[in-house]
Amino acid sequence: MGFSTDAIHIGQEPDPATGAIIVPIYQTSTFVQAELGKHKGYEYARTSNPTRAALERNLASLEHGRFGFAFASGMAAINALLTLLKSGDHVVAGHNLYGGTFRLFDKVLKDFGLSFSYANTTRLEEVGNAMRPSTRLLYVETPTNPIMEITDIAAAAELAHRRGILLAVDNTFMSPYFQRPLELGADLVVHSTTKYLNGHSDGVGGAVILNDASLAERLKFIQNAAGAVLGPMDSWLVLRGVKTLAVRMRQHNENGMAVADFLQKHPKVLRVYYPGLPCHPQFELAKKQMTGFGGMLAFETGCLENARTFLKSLRLCSLAESLGGVETLIAHPASMTHASLPPEERRRLGITDGLLRISVGIEDVEDLIADLQQALDRLE
Repeated sequence: MGFSTDAIHIGQEPDPATGAIIVPIYQTSTFVQAELGKHKGYEYARTSNPTRAALERNLASLEHGRFGFAFASGMAAINALLTLLKSGDHVVAGHNLYGGTFRLFDKVLKDFGLSFSYANTTRLEEVGNAMRPSTRLLYVETPTNPIMEITDIAAAAELAHRRGILLAVDNTFMSPYFQRPLELGADLVVHSTTKYLNGHSDGVGGAVILNDASLAERLKFIQNAAGAVLGPMDSWLVLRGVKTLAVRMRQHNENGMAVADFLQKHPKVLRVYYPGLPCHPQFELAKKQMTGFGGMLAFETGCLENARTFLKSLRLCSLAESLGGVETLIAHPASMTHASLPPEERRRLGITDGLLRISVGIEDVEDLIADLQQALDRLE
């Protein structure tokens, strides 16, 4: 069946007990057992919950994966994925990761014996040079946050697998509607469900999706043992959000293209980072491995004072962390999402004090552009 049909129906069959068309919120910590060793598939809510199980099945289907696991946040999902490794293992990761991911790798997991090298994953020769005999994982965001660099997933998978290394891809920015890394050779896909999958800025969560049964068995054990699971209410919110994922992503894409085109032509904008623009260095690759360009973009105002003036002048768009909601959010990466990176590293990556990131919502795009225009008019 088609994507929208699967999003609405897989894992979301009518409740057999009542006929309810919507999966119930099973807000319970435990489940009564008929007798020793005899239950209805559920024992304790940390181990499994029917609402969470419905979401996990649904998300796996959308990524064309066999197994899905939902966690309390995107960072909890990434942490569980890295827990598949052991002390002494080495990870090659993209040099332009979300700041929270870098913080987890550099400030937490290094203390448990994992080592990390960072490479520009748009240059696979650089990735290959960073690999060691102890490398067990290649971790990629594509597009990257916030510079929107694109990695060739199929080529990265071929490189990793040739050396017996797993490839994990953070697919948060594109969602499975526009990009499905498992089909391109990735071994694991991670999402912050907080973002486009939920889509309404009212829940925090994460997910890992994969096909390998032995890895899935280990990840399920980790999920239960560590316990950072997604609760039933948040699982239900993501299930609700996924039902409209296709129509939302189409509008995010349409609005994103229009906003990027407007900013690119504006004389006070120095540069726009958006993979749907022909001037983007990986435009052809983006067209090849993605079916749309999404609603995420970044643009350069030139300095911190310009960025501050612009943000204070907004009337419709909101200054806020996060992304992927129906409303347009604008962030200042240097002081918000990527504040954990050392200043010199931010500068090297192009995350300047004048850079702003936009999560373009699904409002009337004419209203969005009018707001951006009047804010830009206040720049010197």
